[in-house]
Amino acid sequence: MYLSELINDFAEHLEVEGGRSLKTVDNYTRYLERLVEFAGDITVDKITTEIIRKYRLWLNRYQNDNGEELSTITQTYHLIALRGFLNYLAKRDIASLSAEKIELPKVVRKQVTFLSAEEINRLLDAIPDDGAVTSLRDKAIVELLFSSGLRVSELVSLDRDHINTKRREFMVRGKGQKDRPIFISQKAAHIIEEYLAKRADTLPALFLNVSRNNTGGTSGNYRRLSTRSVQRMVSKYAKLAGITKHVTPHTMRHSYATDLLMNGADIRSVQTMLGHSDISTTQVYTHVTDQHLKETYEKYHSQ
Repeated sequence: MYLSELINDFAEHLEVEGGRSLKTVDNYTRYLERLVEFAGDITVDKITTEIIRKYRLWLNRYQNDNGEELSTITQTYHLIALRGFLNYLAKRDIASLSAEKIELPKVVRKQVTFLSAEEINRLLDAIPDDGAVTSLRDKAIVELLFSSGLRVSELVSLDRDHINTKRREFMVRGKGQKDRPIFISQKAAHIIEEYLAKRADTLPALFLNVSRNNTGGTSGNYRRLSTRSVQRMVSKYAKLAGITKHVTPHTMRHSYATDLLMNGADIRSVQTMLGHSDISTTQVYTHVTDQHLKETYEKYHSQ
């Protein structure tokens, strides 16, 4: 059976039986199609360790039309997709290379960047306090990101009726189509209520992008805010606040997790609140909190 045919079957399996998001399915399909680009549409019984060795070398030297290379982590994602594909073939008793033959490279994770409470306040203070609906929206977004630990994709997918500002908790469906509870602060709930009270529309999306007309006013052309718009907004206010770190919506998620751990939350609870399926993903934050513990020791332990 040929690669292209079985890649399509695998993609359908990921979506239906695996419950993976369409974005994940698209990514896995794209990664596996790179193997077809390299080796041709061969039958899967022709996949050997030698082909994989040459394929890994090809990935390492790969450049797109803009001359951009694949990062080590992206190359690893290609191999993870391939291992998943080979495991799928094995479960269907289709002869091919064993997934165990593919070793993943060791990837050094980037240092976690997070904001202190003082930097969060500076970021919020950089947003105009003029009562405009866009200013209230931006404050609500920053407060919600830090208060909840939401991924930016989860945040922009929220509708008005998803969030309960009275109970200050709601459910969100994250990666792998898994539901998890989200809790928000009183401050975040209050600014969201202010923002929604200022809205003149009845559209379901919680956060909207408002187009501006030639006179500088709003044109009334509303659409759901995109992840890219949120990224640009957070970066803009971070620069206005004089924060020299590279600040993204994910930085707010890092800040949320770090703040919880530094204030005594156990790592298993933080894992659940972040929606991490593997505890090792959450343990990246212990490097930050370990330093915090050392500083506390140096400050308070009598010597």
